[in-house]
Amino acid sequence: MLSGGSDGVIVLYDLENSSRQPYYTCKAVCSIGRNHPEVHKYSVETVQWYPHDTGMFTSSSFDKTLKVWDTNTLQTADMFNFEETVYSHHMSPVATKHCLIAVGTKGPKVQLCDLKSGSCSHILQGHRQEILAVSWSPRYDYILATASADSRVKLWDVRRASGCWMTLDQHNGKKSQAVESANTAHNGKVNGLCFTSDGLHLLTVGTDNRMRLWNSSNGENTLVNYGKVYNDSKKGLKFTVSCGCSSEFVFVPYGSTIAVYTVYSGEQITMLKGHYKSVDCCVFQSNFQELYSGSRDCNILAWVPSLYEPVPDDDETTTKSQLNPAFEDAWSSSDEEG
Repeated sequence: MLSGGSDGVIVLYDLENSSRQPYYTCKAVCSIGRNHPEVHKYSVETVQWYPHDTGMFTSSSFDKTLKVWDTNTLQTADMFNFEETVYSHHMSPVATKHCLIAVGTKGPKVQLCDLKSGSCSHILQGHRQEILAVSWSPRYDYILATASADSRVKLWDVRRASGCWMTLDQHNGKKSQAVESANTAHNGKVNGLCFTSDGLHLLTVGTDNRMRLWNSSNGENTLVNYGKVYNDSKKGLKFTVSCGCSSEFVFVPYGSTIAVYTVYSGEQITMLKGHYKSVDCCVFQSNFQELYSGSRDCNILAWVPSLYEPVPDDDETTTKSQLNPAFEDAWSSSDEEG
């Protein structure tokens, strides 16, 4: 696992639990520490493995750079410099015909960096404020979603000259264009994006304390109600969805906890408690069916689903643990330090 910190340090962890104990601490394999000549100067906002193998990974930082690293030597193979702070970057998990890295910065333009040529090949124009989150579709090579502080979420087909394919509208076109909130996805900054694992839907979160689920093919707001989803993050909020569960779940940082919702019904299943300070990011590992969360308390926690929920002591009608209604995909708040 790759992890980037607010001190600019990048650490690689071995997630294998060789002890076979239910609670264990993952070992750091190696790190790009403060003494490394190419370490990021400021906070690392995003890290990502090269989608096709672990011989390479990328990192972006508030120091206005995106770096491409050789995993074996822990040296930079390439570096992209930007004029402004970098909030987010993403490489397509499915692309075979392009090697584009989408980058969101403090400026309103989305930058596309080409790994093959080593240069910024495209600029996508249409947003009016900073780009807080970017995400490629896990279904289509050329579809990119971007979220901005201008309250808008745009979908782009990067093959098209005009670029922007669709701007999501929370009102589904039912309010006149004269209304200020028309053609906006949220009534506040949009700082998080996440496609469902099949790419058919897109989840967005905003500083209006709302999460929305969109049909990614026609841009329709599905109007699923998740209730208040507390979000006061000043930068990108990285949340995630499950993959391989019988019903899909979304895991969203919620202050110092993580809220777990069913994606399509909006029901809040549980709150995962274990961190002491604000949670900034969540990522789901489908092979292990584990969730990892990073917090400002300097801990990364690993979470596993629990088949059973403990019954309160004062319930005398039953003595055994009852099967959780969400059955095999119940997420408990038992945590493992990682």
